[in-house]
This record gives sequence, structure tokens and C-alpha cells, in this order.
Amino acid sequence: MTVVTRFAPSPTGYLHIGGARTALFSWLFARHHGGKYILRVEDTDQKRSTQDAIDKIIEGLSWLGIDHDGDVIFQSQNADRHAKVAEQLLAEGKAYKCYCSPEELTEMREKVLKNGTSGNFYNNLWRDRDPSEAPAGIDPVLRIKMPLAGETSISDLVQGDVTRANNTLDDFVIMRSDGTPTYMLAVVVDDHDIGATHVIRGDDHLNNAFRQFHLYNACGWHVPEFAHIPLIHGADGAKMSKRHGALGVDHYAALGILPETMRNYLLRLGWSHGDDETISTEQAIEWFGLDAVGRSPARFDMDRILNLNSHYLKEADPSQLSEAVLQIARETSDRSLSDSALQRLESGISGLVQRAKTITEVVDLSNLYLFDTPLKFNDKAREILTGEDALKRIFELAEILSDLTLWDESHLNEAVREYADTNGLKLGQVAQPLRAALAGSNVSPGIFEVMVVLGRNETLERLKVTSL
Repeated sequence: MTVVTRFAPSPTGYLHIGGARTALFSWLFARHHGGKYILRVEDTDQKRSTQDAIDKIIEGLSWLGIDHDGDVIFQSQNADRHAKVAEQLLAEGKAYKCYCSPEELTEMREKVLKNGTSGNFYNNLWRDRDPSEAPAGIDPVLRIKMPLAGETSISDLVQGDVTRANNTLDDFVIMRSDGTPTYMLAVVVDDHDIGATHVIRGDDHLNNAFRQFHLYNACGWHVPEFAHIPLIHGADGAKMSKRHGALGVDHYAALGILPETMRNYLLRLGWSHGDDETISTEQAIEWFGLDAVGRSPARFDMDRILNLNSHYLKEADPSQLSEAVLQIARETSDRSLSDSALQRLESGISGLVQRAKTITEVVDLSNLYLFDTPLKFNDKAREILTGEDALKRIFELAEILSDLTLWDESHLNEAVREYADTNGLKLGQVAQPLRAALAGSNVSPGIFEVMVVLGRNETLERLKVTSL
């Protein structure tokens, strides 16, 4: 058997964290088993579906590195197929036309609420009635006949064995009065047609699984394996909301989170492999299994994402990371970048990422390498440079450093320390104004590392310009 999974988002909004994790789990399960992973956009609700949302979902999945097999499937294009299946069920007596008016349905619902009873509000009014009794002016919906007694059990790959009483499963609508299919019908037909062997989704769909189970049986089709993943909660245990970080994955990309960070973090939200915290994509594909998915809701924690991102920044390929930083700088800066910007970045990026948790922070820190003299100074740097004798020391250091034969960290360190000792100063009293003059900030990588990355000419130019 070839494993086939799918991710089936509704394009009525962005690709949120929960959806991204579902996609990742479905993708990993398929890749682990050498199977297929299908992307299907469930756009049957044309009034709420937007092209912008479709684009955001596809872009978000691409950013995460979750690639699908074959072309993207759009559910709306299968409407004729859905209708044909519905007509077949009607012809076989497994579905029926319901002519209830909106007023009748409202009355049924209010009666259930008034009595405080559980179960379904629809009372199967048209289940066994002769269509000849149909009132005029009512376009019927099509309902599936569900079992009226007994129980339905599903062996869920995450939730275990779950049972529902059949009297809680209504004769749900499969075709609306305007002839369009409902989600319940469309998802079953489409999953069957793509040969889905495993349906992995959030546990908010668990109740749907019992209804879909009977629809599969009515069609005479094999029922796929179900795996319903617990939802994600906020760090406080409450249901996820925007204040917890329930935003689109594009938001995290804009914050400067790396895709490998988000993949790793989403993987660990409800799944584990021993005590491993940082897991590569290759390891995830090798290790992933639904048996290691927990049944309790996972808790979203932005601090953990940032800490994990800090790790991946340090592990990133210096050349690729430098290119990414340079690209962001080109798009956001109103100044001309140095001709040596990329070379400096590649030489100094390892020092920058030690002090950053996001790419955007790396971009901010990299200003000292991106631009030539004159620098822009932050308030802290200006304060340092207006301190007693700060400019005098910078001028004297520029003279000393210009005579150095070897321009490396060891000789620069030795020259600056000798100057400090000769003048009865602590190293910090010399290094602080040096950092302000060379970085335009009070924060930077080690000052001798900065001087090597900038090179002799740019270093001396910045010192001389500052001391004038």
C-alpha cells in the first residue's frame, strides 16, 4: 500500500500555526513511508474564499519547505463529481430530499434548546415521507440516511478507540438547495478520489469523522485511517488567540524566524523523540510516527521559538545567511550599501549571530558592515563619544594603529592594551569609544573582530572622521 496523505486548508484566511503543524505532520508521515502528500484547497465556499488567502497558504507552505506531490487540487473544480455521487446515493435510497422550510428548522432547533436535550435538532421529518407531499416553492436539500440506533466506533491513530451513539449523528446535508455540495460530501469524495490512506487533522474534526465514516460506507468505499491531533493552546493553557501568537506563518517570517526553526518548533508541538529538542528535517522524516503524538493540547511558547531560532542562526550557512541579510537590507535601507558589504557580512556574520535571535536583529546589528563612512550613531554611541577625552583617545589610537604592520586580532588587541596601560586606563575606557566610533552603537561583536572584518582602511577612516 502506498501511503497518501493530504492537507486541505480552507482559503478564507492566512495559514495559521495549527494548520501549518497539520500540514507538517501529514507531509512527514507521507515522506517517512515513501508515499504521497497532496495539497487540496477546499474552496467550495466561494463567497468566503479569496485568491489572496490561497496565495498566502501556498507561499507559507513553500516557506516552510513543505512540498506537495502533483498539482494543487481545488475542490471547487470537482463539483460535478460531488453532485454525481449525491445523485447515486439518492437513487440507491441512501439519501433523501428534505423540504423543510427555514421556519420549520428554526422551530426544531428552538425545541431542542428549550428542552435542554442533547443530540441533533433535525427530527428526520422527510426521511420516510413521500416526495409527492413536498410543498410548493421549497428547493430541497439532500440529506444522507444515518443509522438510527447503536453505536459507531473509530480506531483513531492518535485518540485511540472512540465511540459515539448513533442517535447523536444527524441526517446531515450533503447537497444544498442551490445544488452545491457541502463540506461533508466534498471532503469524502475528494479523499476517496486521491486515494487518501490517512487523514491527519485537528481534533476539532473528530465529530465529523463519525459522519464521514458512514458516508464512506454508503458509497461502498474503503474508510481511511483517521488521526486527530490535539489543538494548540497558548502558553497560559487557554485556547489560542492572536494574543498568544495565533497568526499567519508569514508573520513569523517577517519577524525574522527561519523556516527550519518553525519546522522544528511545530514538530515538537505535540510530538517527541526522546529528549531531542533540535531535530533536522532529515531526522524528522526518519523518526516521525503518529504513535508519538500526544493526546493533550500543546502549548505555544514564543520564547522557545526565539531560543530555537538563535540556535539555527548560529548553525546557518554563513554565505546563505549573509545573502538573506543583504537582501533584506537592500529592500529596507534608504542608504547605499558598501561595495564590500557582502564580503564583510560573510566574514563577520558568526560574530553577529551570537547576539541575535532573529534575522531582523542580525540586519540591525550588521549596519556596521553594510555601510561605509559616515556612520549613523545611536544615542548611546553619541553619549560615549561626548565623554571626557573620548575623541582624543580615538585620534591617538588611529595614529598608533596606522603604524601596525600586521592587521589581525592578536596584534590589534596588543596595541590597544598597550595604549591603555601606558595611559593608566582600563581596557573598557578605550574599547567603548572605539566601539562607538567603529559601529555607531554601544553594541557590537568583539571590537578587534570588527576591526579585522572592516579592514585597515575602513577602520582608520572611521576613527579619523569621528575624531575630527
